[in-house]
Amino acid sequence: MTRKQKERLGSFLKHLLLVLVAIFTIYPVIWIVMGSFNPGTSLFAAQIIPGMDWTLFWEGVRHFSPSTMLEAFSSIRLSLAHYSHLFSETQYLLWYKNTLKIAFWNMILSTFLVVTAAYAFSRFRFPGRKQGLMAMLVLQMFPGFMGMIAIYILLLQLNLLDNHWGLILVYAGGSIPFNAWLVKGYFDTLPKSLEEAAKIDGASNTTIFARVLMPLSVPILVFVAVSNFIGPWMDFIFARLVLRSNENKTLAIGLFEMVTGRGNTEFTLFAAGAVLVAVPITILFMMFQRFMVEGLKAGANK
Repeated sequence: MTRKQKERLGSFLKHLLLVLVAIFTIYPVIWIVMGSFNPGTSLFAAQIIPGMDWTLFWEGVRHFSPSTMLEAFSSIRLSLAHYSHLFSETQYLLWYKNTLKIAFWNMILSTFLVVTAAYAFSRFRFPGRKQGLMAMLVLQMFPGFMGMIAIYILLLQLNLLDNHWGLILVYAGGSIPFNAWLVKGYFDTLPKSLEEAAKIDGASNTTIFARVLMPLSVPILVFVAVSNFIGPWMDFIFARLVLRSNENKTLAIGLFEMVTGRGNTEFTLFAAGAVLVAVPITILFMMFQRFMVEGLKAGANK
């Protein structure tokens, strides 16, 4: 086999692998989305294309008959009953509101804490700096749920159990170690001459931080903000630990309890709820994808 043939074979295998990965990634998403439009409720009765007459479709393919295939597609029946049921028969809107509140305020608080901590570690020299950085690095090695008992007791003593702000504080504190290291790496790449020039003009550290560093740090700020919004939006473990009452439930808890023990008979309703959960995250990712990629790469360079 010649070198050119080997390169072609390697390129073919790479593209084949990418196609297979894309299929395995996209197929479950399509299944959930289309499952939410199925008129039935059973997991076993759900179809990837509701009402599609596959026998007629494959007959049209076999005989190259466009009219037969169109006839098969005309049998498709989509239903919005599950979406209507979510809003009229469940507390889905309340769960959505609670989750949006927690995710939004966590995004604001976490971004502020992360950016200010990263600025201090990047630009100032003080006793315990290296030890603090090392402690944050070590903390990243342990999964967050290892501290669930300690977090529960702490929130109980602070009277923050079954409270959205208690959950927000848990998320905000947990986001600091990894993100502070990431943002610090980004700040380290910014030239200090800009700050020195601002100091000559009489600017304080707060002014330098707000008017010099922040405008230059949009990619990493967007990455941190979006990631801190997505985390609480999808979390179940800590939300389940902290929140107990029905009026404080998040989407993850509400959907889980709605189908607990009834997954086979409430699958399509759960699919409709899952599709609506994914909408804000998808919009955010599509809007800020460029900034997120740039911020992640820039923060990791150091």
